[in-house]
Amino acid sequence: METLHRPGTAVTPDELEEIEEIVQDELPAYLEDLATLVNIDCGSYTKAGVDQVGNWTAAFLERLGAQVQIHAHATLGNTVVGTFSGRPGAPRALLIGHLDTVFPEGTAAERPLRIDAGIARGPGVTDMKGGLLAGLYAILALISLGEGDDDTTPAPIQPRGELPFERLVYVANPDEEIGSISSTPVIRELALASDVCFVLECARANGDIVSARKGTVDLRLTVHGRAAHAGVEPEKGRNAILAAAHQVIALQGLNGRWPGVTVNVGVVHGGTRPNVVAEETVLEVDLRATTAQSLAEAEAAVRTIAATTAVPDTQVTVEETARHQPMERLERSVRLIEHAQAIAGRLGFELADAATGGASDANTTAGLGIPSLDGLGPIGGNDHSPSEYLEVDSIVPRTTLLAGLLLAVGRDPLVGSWRPHRA
Repeated sequence: METLHRPGTAVTPDELEEIEEIVQDELPAYLEDLATLVNIDCGSYTKAGVDQVGNWTAAFLERLGAQVQIHAHATLGNTVVGTFSGRPGAPRALLIGHLDTVFPEGTAAERPLRIDAGIARGPGVTDMKGGLLAGLYAILALISLGEGDDDTTPAPIQPRGELPFERLVYVANPDEEIGSISSTPVIRELALASDVCFVLECARANGDIVSARKGTVDLRLTVHGRAAHAGVEPEKGRNAILAAAHQVIALQGLNGRWPGVTVNVGVVHGGTRPNVVAEETVLEVDLRATTAQSLAEAEAAVRTIAATTAVPDTQVTVEETARHQPMERLERSVRLIEHAQAIAGRLGFELADAATGGASDANTTAGLGIPSLDGLGPIGGNDHSPSEYLEVDSIVPRTTLLAGLLLAVGRDPLVGSWRPHRA
């Protein structure tokens, strides 16, 4: 049994081959489902479309045998949670995909799914309808494992077709693209009751999975001045635009002060008319950092800049609009990486892990100390753009990798020891 402690070895060659065959057989259905989902307008604020994708996902989870719970929201999409019960005493796992895209209504009609020369294109095809489906079809493969075998044939490690977890929870998040506003409390609660988390964003364009992401803080700085007639008595005014300009220069000057920290003033709006001294100007600032410490230090520097203005009698107020803690490469996450690399090697391809600047729900789970991996969907790129794509040939190997990873991690005694007090 000592071999079970080596990453990936708890999954037998026959099992891995069978998983791949199941996923390959299901590829036509996967592509039909991909077209269904991509061709629905489901931008984060298009509640009807997000809920249409969510209801479709809930129905799929129910067909797989999950107990589905819907967390309703009045204006944003509903959060869908599917829970599978498995082997008592085994680890608990959390899978997270998201339902929403960044695209406005009408985009799906303008750019419906199309597949040409092995490349699928369409709004949200890789961010993240491809990953959302990979999670569902990986679970399907595990549940289907060994269905055709003679029941008298002994299983090599455990009865086939049984999920290797005490509990496997699949969260379909309706608002990831706007910072998981409504879904974060649900994700946090489920993550704290889990041993591992896998997020289904697409793999990087070179095939890498993601083990670290920058943390982000979105801040809105409002500069308050005093209005006056710009021609008759400008001296009575306090120009908020001028004060904001000094703020922008100081904020952009923070870049390079800490390794991996970026500060970007991405939106500026203020003033009313050319002949009015501007009374108010708003700056929207994106702050990113690789570690919790550097994020805190950079945020403190932003607030220090805001506390002092270059124009007398002007003030700046700071409002936080979104936050994701950094997804740091946790020590226990390395074990998950090793399992993924071992399974990938047996499937015939090399796998590396990478850090990236964009945030995801893995920031939330890793920020809570839960070992987490991301980028476990198929390979794709150009997210949030009309040229977004997904490599069709990557669907089968990457979904097989995900299913094999789940099987290996669920059977790993080391992972099983990470939560000593089980509820």
